[in-house]
Amino acid sequence: MLATLAALLAAATIAVPLTRRAGFGSVLGYLLAGIVIGPAGLRLVTDVDQITHIAHLGVIMLLFLIGLELRPQRLWVMRRTVFGIGTAQLLLTAAAIAALAWLAGVSVGGGVVLGFGLALSSTAIVLPMLAERDLLASRAGRDGFAVLLFQDLAFIPLVALVPLLAGESTVPDHLPWWDVAIGAATIGAILIGGRFLTGPMFRAIGGARTPEVFTGMALLIVVGTAFLAEAAGLSASLGAFMAGVLLSESEYRHELEADIAPFEGLLLGFFFISVGMSADLALGMTQPMTVLGATVALMLLKTGVAFGIGRAAGRDTVDSVRFALALPQGSEFSFVLLGAAVGAGALVTGQAALATLVIAASMILTPILFAMSERLLIPRLKPSEPPQYDTVEAETAPVIICGFGRVGQIVGRVLHMHSIAFTALERDPGQVEVVRRFGNKVYFGDPTRPAMLRAAGAEQAKLLVVALDDMEATLQTVETARRNFPNLKVIVRARNRRHAHLLMDRGVDGLVRDTFHSSLRMAELSLTALGIEGEAASHAVALFQRHDEDNLAATHAIYRDERQLIQTARQSSEELTGLFEADQKQ
Repeated sequence: MLATLAALLAAATIAVPLTRRAGFGSVLGYLLAGIVIGPAGLRLVTDVDQITHIAHLGVIMLLFLIGLELRPQRLWVMRRTVFGIGTAQLLLTAAAIAALAWLAGVSVGGGVVLGFGLALSSTAIVLPMLAERDLLASRAGRDGFAVLLFQDLAFIPLVALVPLLAGESTVPDHLPWWDVAIGAATIGAILIGGRFLTGPMFRAIGGARTPEVFTGMALLIVVGTAFLAEAAGLSASLGAFMAGVLLSESEYRHELEADIAPFEGLLLGFFFISVGMSADLALGMTQPMTVLGATVALMLLKTGVAFGIGRAAGRDTVDSVRFALALPQGSEFSFVLLGAAVGAGALVTGQAALATLVIAASMILTPILFAMSERLLIPRLKPSEPPQYDTVEAETAPVIICGFGRVGQIVGRVLHMHSIAFTALERDPGQVEVVRRFGNKVYFGDPTRPAMLRAAGAEQAKLLVVALDDMEATLQTVETARRNFPNLKVIVRARNRRHAHLLMDRGVDGLVRDTFHSSLRMAELSLTALGIEGEAASHAVALFQRHDEDNLAATHAIYRDERQLIQTARQSSEELTGLFEADQKQ
């Protein structure tokens, strides 16, 4: 067992950094590592089933963590996407694959099993792949998650459907309704336990004050709910997912996430290694064209259906392409469904072996295809024409706020308290939609464009507040304002010290550095918490603030000379130390 564990860890340690550095993500590294060390490669690991049973815990923990991130209210908000796009993707894809399988000579029941089995996509591949590129919060990421969630829910009735597809008759002492009742009772037990029992249990063990017991309890919840669901004939992953959703409102949510995440990452990697090891490369060698043709056909079909659904749902081309190219692979649940079909006699062993190899091949190809699309295709699909910004139809206000995120909103609220009118411009349409829902007046517009500033009343306004996140856009907005509206005062948000110097080059009327004042306040609280009197702590922080602001102004003339800047920084540090020492002697 130790040799097996060493082989798994070594393969992952070598392969994953290589594929990540190449831009293909970590999933491909795990899959290739499994092929290399598995029975078809170096044979460092031969008992694939032993690894698979343990590695499936990674998928279970992934679904638990996903549940932790979802509030019940958010699930309710997503219901249309989950049951609308999710249903369309599963049924249309399954029907198309079943038809092709039937034309290829597979029985009707076997074709239906293959259709639904291959229509499923891998939660364990798609979510990490999107997360590595910060796409989970995008429209394509949300749609992809909704489809995967629906597939996880649909997996339960699909497994129950397999014996019926095999032509088995239901015997009187084993009615399907009894299975449904057991499943419903189990779901009820998980819901009630998660709602009423977990809180008292965590409080009884002392919460997070006993880390090892808390970690054990967290693992028990995941494994226990998965065991209950599986024992009732449901999906183990669904049980863990439900437990996660129920605990998403718990005060222990963040501790649970921190404890489970390391186990989930490692075991999920082992799962993908086991998928790579289970690939029947001998079958691929004997029937290469069949495997290649079936894999290409599967991925093209799933991509085409998903893209059509995305466009029909009103998504733009970029989101539809991302959504489609994230889902062309088979699922970890596909292996379970195919195994159940072989056991029930709904599918021939040879057909299941070919389908398993096609699923593994699609899992290997998806990260490569998605990475190439992000590098080559998506930049070409993004619209080159400027977006259709709002027409600003507001009375002339004395203040224009560019960027209405966290910083801009606080400025706007303070101005509103003093009955000072302002016009807000925001470049992110999603942010505009959110802010408008709360009754705030904000316009979708690009403040780097002179026409947009003029439409917002820059010629009559007194003050321009630039609170944009993007440093380059901030500089462009300031330049535009200085060039076209020289009488307009400009106060700017600076992201860091260099950004502040660049803004000083442009002659702004005032700038505020991100986190500077909040950091000073935190330093003052830290000093008082350590026993230093409040007045002394305030004086020390004020001394540092004056020195730092003087240093910022002094280094403006030399900030492009790195060598001189470093020397000045050292001198400034020594001067500050001397000031503190002299102040303490007084």
